[in-house]
Amino acid sequence: MTHNRPTLRRAAALVAAGTACLLLTACGGDGDSTTPTHGSHASASASASAPASAGRHNAADTAFAQGMIPHHRQAVEMAGLAPDRAGSAQVKKLAEDIEKAQEPEIRTLSGWLASWGEDVPAEGSTDHSGHTMGGMGGMMTAEDMDALKKAKGRAFDRAFLKMMIEHHEGAVDMARAEQSGGAHAPAKKMAGRIITSQSAEIDLMKQLLDRG
Repeated sequence: MTHNRPTLRRAAALVAAGTACLLLTACGGDGDSTTPTHGSHASASASASAPASAGRHNAADTAFAQGMIPHHRQAVEMAGLAPDRAGSAQVKKLAEDIEKAQEPEIRTLSGWLASWGEDVPAEGSTDHSGHTMGGMGGMMTAEDMDALKKAKGRAFDRAFLKMMIEHHEGAVDMARAEQSGGAHAPAKKMAGRIITSQSAEIDLMKQLLDRG
């Protein structure tokens, strides 16, 4: 029996220490249960909401992207006619700038729609009917595009400038609608760039027209 007493004492000490530890943990939990638990929920909520907020969009964003893609595609198509048809170096440079600006935006807009699970307008689906469905104003008709393709030199320059002014004005209207009604911050930022750049190009094109 004498040999077992140290073992019994050690066992009792371990049990006591374990009990004290449990009591301290329980006390600490009662005193701070609201703060750490709430904090951890807040952190989880913040981390979960961050990507959701970054990708948040509404119907206005979808309409903007789905309308601007075919709208930009037609502008790029029009600009692509300039190298072989335009008589003015300024018109050729303007057309080049339009292509450089709008082709990357088409890719960005398409990426947003795909990430949102929304339909991306198919290639070649540009509507030349001239309607304004979804606020897509300024679109040229098939007849407009045929006339532009047949024009050369100064006649092309003037037709191109007149059509592109109307086209840009439609894009600016669409961009303003996105800024006022959209929820996706990157889309609203793009809309702001479109308003600024295309408004400046409208002014330039009007000046070129006035010069004759």
